[in-house]
Amino acid sequence: MPQPTNTFATNDQVGIREDLADKISMITPAETPFWNMVGSVKVTSTLHEHQTDSLAAAANNAVIEGDDVTPSAATPTTRLNNVPQLSHKHVRVSSRARAVTTAGRADELTYQMEVKRAVELRRDVETACLLNKPKVTGDDSTAPEAAGVPAWITTNTDFGASGADPTGDGTNARTDGTQRAFKESQVKNVMLQCFNSGGFPDVMMMGGFNRQIASGFSDGKVVQQQASVDKLKSTFKVYESDYGTLKLIPNRFQRARDSLILEMDKWKKGLLQDFHSFDLAKTGHSEARVVALEWTIECTNEAASGIVADLTTS
Repeated sequence: MPQPTNTFATNDQVGIREDLADKISMITPAETPFWNMVGSVKVTSTLHEHQTDSLAAAANNAVIEGDDVTPSAATPTTRLNNVPQLSHKHVRVSSRARAVTTAGRADELTYQMEVKRAVELRRDVETACLLNKPKVTGDDSTAPEAAGVPAWITTNTDFGASGADPTGDGTNARTDGTQRAFKESQVKNVMLQCFNSGGFPDVMMMGGFNRQIASGFSDGKVVQQQASVDKLKSTFKVYESDYGTLKLIPNRFQRARDSLILEMDKWKKGLLQDFHSFDLAKTGHSEARVVALEWTIECTNEAASGIVADLTTS
């Protein structure tokens, strides 16, 4: 039915106010579990060093009655290091953009810095911590880089064909091998290695696809559920192995092909410059600001942790 003659409708109107919600919705993930879970240490130089040590192998210890004491051989500590990496995010907003009335935020510069850039920087650092990359000393034309977690783990590993472990001191990355399906037997293998090395891992961190697979670990057991419970449970948050309990944590920012089995108190974030922000020099009708962090990773003893590497991701 056509509109009656001379009806003044909204399509004839001038001056209808826009209907823009005073809220900005964002679903981009921001969780940084590794960075949040590790402790922190103060860094005071451009090279952060620490030492590791180990006990002699256990043996049958028996001596002859009245025998002279022969000193046991002593071994020195191992001196390791990692490089602080400077990471930052920058934003520049015109004076006009700050002067106009905006929906969902009171000030564009504040919104860009505190809501977006600061969170983006945390995501970048989480990603860098968990990359398979060696440390880079840096020079006038090369940025210094910290070695990521996979570049440290060499003692307790399970990887695909053609893969190879790194040296274990952060100087080289692990060699990726042929990807294969994630299996409980691989986790058991690494946990046994950790036990034999003296480690007590407490976290297994993995990508979303392999976190779903881990929920199906049962090693031939039949999973039962009470009939009176009206909620279907198809996951679990803790995996109890023969050698300790692992908290299962999905991480969007690690390599999806890795399952990191970590003793968390053996990893530290080293802070040369904690999160901080500052204004850049004003050169015109805009304002610029930077948020930055200078950090590194300290692996106090890699033999306490392990990795199941080279996993399929889809």
